[in-house]
Amino acid sequence: MDIDQLVDGLGGEAERLRIARSEIGDGIAWYPYDILANVIHIDTMLSGENRDLDRLAQGSPVADIGAADGDLAFALERLAGWQVDVVDTAASNMNALRGAKALRDHLGSRVQIHDVDLDRQFALPRESYGLIFLLGILYHLQNPYYVLRELASRSSYCLMSTKVARFAGPNRTPIGDLPLAYLVAPDETNNDPTNYWVFSPAGVERLVQRTGWTTLERLHVGNTADSDPATPENDERMFMLLHSRTA
Repeated sequence: MDIDQLVDGLGGEAERLRIARSEIGDGIAWYPYDILANVIHIDTMLSGENRDLDRLAQGSPVADIGAADGDLAFALERLAGWQVDVVDTAASNMNALRGAKALRDHLGSRVQIHDVDLDRQFALPRESYGLIFLLGILYHLQNPYYVLRELASRSSYCLMSTKVARFAGPNRTPIGDLPLAYLVAPDETNNDPTNYWVFSPAGVERLVQRTGWTTLERLHVGNTADSDPATPENDERMFMLLHSRTA
């Protein structure tokens, strides 16, 4: 399956998941954001042979880490026929993984759901993966260096996105060209205490290089001129396709 086929199937998958949520009922605090929208940015980023997602997955299991309610995992299972693991932390998941488990059972899915605390010395469910999705989770991790280093030893490829900032602090200090990370206050970013490190773009590049990855593709979306860690109008996201040098 290539990225074009995944994009073409998104509408049907979004509707399938919407109907499933409706039939399950409102007893679960569903994750409110559109996880599948990330695929549109991935489509824009990928080029050449990297658009062949089956080549990236290498016929091996795939992991969706920080998966919220598992929308992407269920879509990948159905559209690509992959064996997919959801890896998330119940303690910080919006509904303690009840949403992902309810959808799995309702859909008759074989996606496996694993409660793994990435802020500790964790063990992944499998020894190796072909491809890992790490979308919108890096800045929620207390120890992003450790996590990326461990993932580089277990997966050949990683599709990653994270929040980045080019200015930070009350005086809007320029940080975009320096390999830095800004530690936000508990209520500074979306009033969410699970936000920790917001890297500069140069900081993300240095981080992935130091943890055993090579950057194959990159894309910046949002406010790419004046981004900061806190204000919604100055939000910027960085998408990357990474290849492991250590797996």
